[in-house]
Amino acid sequence: MATEKFGPSYDLKALLSSNSVSVGLFHTAGKGTRLAPLPASENNNKPGVKLPAVVDVMDSENNVTTQESLTILEAVVKQTGIYAASRKGRLSVFWGDQVFIPSEAFQYEISHHIDIMCTLGTMVDREEWLSRGLDKYGVIAVGSDGEAAQVEKVDYDTAILMLKSLGGVEMVGPSLGSFSVSAVMLAALCTEFRSELNEKSGKFDTDPHFWMPMTLKESDYVKLMMGKGTDAATATSHHTRMTRMKKSFQQKTVNLDNSSLGLFGAVNVGSEACWWDYGQLKLYSKNNLKLLENDENASLLRDFFGVTKRISGSTISDSVKICDASCVFASEANNGSISGSVLSCVHCGEIDANGAILVNVTAKSIKAAKGSILYNVVDDSEEGVVVGEGEVRVGDFDKLGGQSVVNSSLAIDGGKVWKVAVAGNANSFEGIHSENRNSDVAEIENQRLSAHKRLKLSITN
Repeated sequence: MATEKFGPSYDLKALLSSNSVSVGLFHTAGKGTRLAPLPASENNNKPGVKLPAVVDVMDSENNVTTQESLTILEAVVKQTGIYAASRKGRLSVFWGDQVFIPSEAFQYEISHHIDIMCTLGTMVDREEWLSRGLDKYGVIAVGSDGEAAQVEKVDYDTAILMLKSLGGVEMVGPSLGSFSVSAVMLAALCTEFRSELNEKSGKFDTDPHFWMPMTLKESDYVKLMMGKGTDAATATSHHTRMTRMKKSFQQKTVNLDNSSLGLFGAVNVGSEACWWDYGQLKLYSKNNLKLLENDENASLLRDFFGVTKRISGSTISDSVKICDASCVFASEANNGSISGSVLSCVHCGEIDANGAILVNVTAKSIKAAKGSILYNVVDDSEEGVVVGEGEVRVGDFDKLGGQSVVNSSLAIDGGKVWKVAVAGNANSFEGIHSENRNSDVAEIENQRLSAHKRLKLSITN
């Protein structure tokens, strides 16, 4: 991906038209309601949530290299860079909360003005459609001519009816959401939505408002949107608008060099692709604990994170018992036991971790039961920090260095209780999000680092 920084006069469309660079845009992927309370600990920055993996960071001021936890966004940037060479002259948009390793070749020839990533396989029957849970996903279907269409969360019979326009479906699979567009398509979208962009008004999502009306018949599109709560008149009007834009676009591109490109196609990452989603609390737990497993998927995950040793960059006393499966990175512990757990940037005197995930935690004593998550916590109490089975605890710092502890559990879906105070918290996740909205992120990070450093010194001394 291009890494240059451009000034206010930077013209993205002109740059892409030169076909000399590939530009990547990384979508923040929402407030992180289903990942709550972890994003609150990062000042509402969902892709800034840390993973239990470390990277070397050069401190140029002190001329030393330190290890810090990798963020979800950094992992996504690392993974998606492999597509840059195939996408010169295009804008790629990636979701900032999921990482995937393709099982199909990542270098490919551009064939469409819009292409979207998905895990394609041969068309299935009604029974397999249901068993694979395709009725719960946005699904991409590809016809015999290579053109694709998108439907969202529909049963098998409905999908077959809606996809008749493809002239027979050959491949089908869940959409990953990430996509790329040509320079001329980007220009067309910017022109069509110029008034909304200038006025900074309105809200459009790519799947229901761009790709679906471009690829589905009006009646099918209206039916789907009504199921989402949009009235028929609004859905019909929007489909008419997008149809008009599509016809105008196709007429204007007839004489262009890339006129041979189709409109909407699929980039198959492979039905055997590894797909690690960190957008939900349960998935954050599941996919991070995968580091402990021994199957091919887990091996690829460790390779991706550069894990060559289960214990690395750490100072662990001989009196600490560690099982062979546990992973411990850039951590310190003087006493205790670690079993079936993943630790990254953890510093403590006494530890008892059993099936837990600990990231960026400093405490005199830690007790973490099976399925628990401790994240961004500094605890200087003599009794230490204790979390029970499936419990989640994060530290939410302010610019003065004060820390509020926010609790939850794997049994709680933050998206469903966003407005309700749960797990003994004084405020709801929505309330905490509002309080963090205008935070001085840099100052808070300095305060957090200082708090960790002070306590680490007292523990090690």
